[in-house]
Amino acid sequence: MTKADLVEIVAKKASLTAKAARESVATVFGAMTDALKKGDKVVVTGFGTFMIRSRKARTGRNPQTGKPISIPARKTPGFTAGKALKKAVR
Repeated sequence: MTKADLVEIVAKKASLTAKAARESVATVFGAMTDALKKGDKVVVTGFGTFMIRSRKARTGRNPQTGKPISIPARKTPGFTAGKALKKAVR
């Protein structure tokens, strides 16, 4: 499913115009992104939790030369599925 598919479904289910549905979906994703940028968790009960995970600095290898390279620490988004989502997918 793409973002366009999601907008189409929201428009049909909520009886919205395509433009209103597109703005609604963009607003939800924007709010989630802003919360994650601040370091907050985004909990959608029954669906899952979005959070920021920290990755430690580590040493990797350049696949072309085989030389070791330093990979810096960084933050990455993470998702943990909720019980209801896990049960629905089974």
